[in-house]
Amino acid sequence: MFEYHGWVTIRETAGVEDDDDGLLDGQVAEIRACLAELGDYGLIDLRRMNGTPFLHLAGQPNHDGGWSDVLVALLARVGRIAPGSYGLLHVWDDEGAHPSGFRVFRLVRGEVSEHADTLLSPVIPTLEDPWPEGGSRSS
Repeated sequence: MFEYHGWVTIRETAGVEDDDDGLLDGQVAEIRACLAELGDYGLIDLRRMNGTPFLHLAGQPNHDGGWSDVLVALLARVGRIAPGSYGLLHVWDDEGAHPSGFRVFRLVRGEVSEHADTLLSPVIPTLEDPWPEGGSRSS
């Protein structure tokens, strides 16, 4: 199972005075075009709240199937388009390199970095009870 949840606040720059609505509108249009390339699996929502654009992502396909690379690339692309953007993407792939916990991808000032999660991990026993002796998720 592959699970992901993320959010990004879209800002045109990291500057204190980032009030160029024309620039931000163009950046949002470019990000919408990127999202259109992803198809419609899971939750992909880009909308303005109180004038600020926010991107929300969530899904739970049976397997990663390359989604983790696509999602991290999307964060990086948003950071290049709107370098003041910031947000987090939580990913758990029970068949991947970190099967016992979530990984967190952080977007800040146009850069994406990967971090271990300490709030929801390790999945067992934080979120789930251990399997009975000899059992496993796949049995």
